[in-house]
Amino acid sequence: MTNEYHPVSDVIQQRRSVRHFADEPVDRKLVRELIALGCLAPAPHHSRPWRWAHVVSKPARERLADAMGESWLDDLKAESYGVREIDRMLARSRGQIMDAPVLIVACLELDETKDWPDEQRRAAERDMFVQSLGAALQNLLLAAVERGLVGYLKGAPLFCAPSITEALDLPRGWEPAFLVLLGYPQEGVEATPREDWDVGDVVVER
Repeated sequence: MTNEYHPVSDVIQQRRSVRHFADEPVDRKLVRELIALGCLAPAPHHSRPWRWAHVVSKPARERLADAMGESWLDDLKAESYGVREIDRMLARSRGQIMDAPVLIVACLELDETKDWPDEQRRAAERDMFVQSLGAALQNLLLAAVERGLVGYLKGAPLFCAPSITEALDLPRGWEPAFLVLLGYPQEGVEATPREDWDVGDVVVER
């Protein structure tokens, strides 16, 4: 074997969180292909714990933005942010939701977890399923880069999952976890250079 990079290594290095998209639609067939590749992620117990809501219509996005904004507003007020700062942050979040060419709500589904009798193992079981969703999201993002798209994740749904479930009328058992925002890159936009990172691995030899 050689030490040359394979294409997947190049794609991993190219993936960055980019938030500025070109005003160009993304074909729905391509979105389905990306989701299908996400679903090739490893999962516990041969399960399929990932669910995806591709939010297309403007009314649905408005309901989503409203629900998330109302929930976040309560949190921001409790943290004593100023009115202008709150308005700025809410407007930015709403713009991201409304303007992204592709908006997907990635959800976790736990019906296939084992119902262990003790809390420690039940928590570990959930952690396994959460890790699987993370792997699926990484698959999707890398596949998007390979096809010339850019994008980023927003973990805000974790803080207001019930509101999102109600706003989008999601099926029972779907737990909103992340927003996936994708599109073709805006011309001239460059990602911030990465800093060198110390892997910090530990070698156990005995």
